[in-house]
Amino acid sequence: MNLAHLLQRKALEHPDRPAIFSGSQPVATHAQWARRAARIGARLLAAGLLPGDRVVLFMRNHPRYLELLFGTWWAGLVVVPVNAKLHLREVQWIVENAGARWVFVTSDIVPDPAELTGLDGVMDVDSADCDAWMDEGECLEEIEDRAPDDTAWLFYTSGTTGRPKGVMITHRNLLTMGLGYFNDVDPVDAGDAIAYAAPMSHGAGLYAIPHLMAGARHVVPASGGFDATELFELGRALGPLSLFAAPTIVKRIVDEAEAQGLTPDQCGHSFKTIVYGGAPMYAADIRRALRTMGPRFVQIYGQGESPMTGTALSRAHLADTAHPRHEARIASVGVAQTPVTARGRSG
Repeated sequence: MNLAHLLQRKALEHPDRPAIFSGSQPVATHAQWARRAARIGARLLAAGLLPGDRVVLFMRNHPRYLELLFGTWWAGLVVVPVNAKLHLREVQWIVENAGARWVFVTSDIVPDPAELTGLDGVMDVDSADCDAWMDEGECLEEIEDRAPDDTAWLFYTSGTTGRPKGVMITHRNLLTMGLGYFNDVDPVDAGDAIAYAAPMSHGAGLYAIPHLMAGARHVVPASGGFDATELFELGRALGPLSLFAAPTIVKRIVDEAEAQGLTPDQCGHSFKTIVYGGAPMYAADIRRALRTMGPRFVQIYGQGESPMTGTALSRAHLADTAHPRHEARIASVGVAQTPVTARGRSG
């Protein structure tokens, strides 16, 4: 079981379908994405890395992010996505703690790659060297076999009570999360588009998996982050977007909808589904969001050890205002997702 097989499958099924966008511009079909991933895998193994070795992504949101993510898995390596807002000293500690051998960076985050030490390689994704590295040379034709319980994603917690902890998320964990998305969060089809406005090193990046399963499009805003006006425009250009957002981002999207004087139906031209989580959502804020933008919201709750798979509060739950416990529902985190059993602890 290797998550890279999801990409290989779509490349065989729909090789010419546009898959990755930078803003409204397509930059890779499924076949191009798969070839780049296979070439990345070949390059990393040729550099001396072995299946199970760690590769850090310390980058802003970037169209290359998904190519690097799946290229790392293609070679049987473990990806370590790191929050782009961390200080370089914190990243150096993660590099050493993870035993990482290679790091990919963007020049705005790490202007001088030599500042990261103790590595076999540091590559600036914005450089011409990286373009050649990813677009020229041999491909790794066979995806490296991995066991279901082999680590795929080493996720470092926020470290609010001490040093961050590296959570070992397996290929099975992420495949289960992807399958659960369709049942508990939102149906997806090939015409959909997911936008990466929140950090791809966290929940937003994880949701690439179910959208790849469905053959949907992946959109990295040209800004590389969150801009409400940009998202409304992207949705109008490409079709309604789905995205993962913290409650603070949801609030700013709703502010923008109100500033533009949009009706809920008009908001539907830009947004299909906004999945929110990562922090508490005030009941008054979600009521305002639903009133302004219509039934486009789903809440999820998860944790590093069980990524995006804890509970879900569906759009049907949010829309059911006639339910006698509606107010309690919208203030909750919903019900356990399909692969999850939730239980309380007394004492």
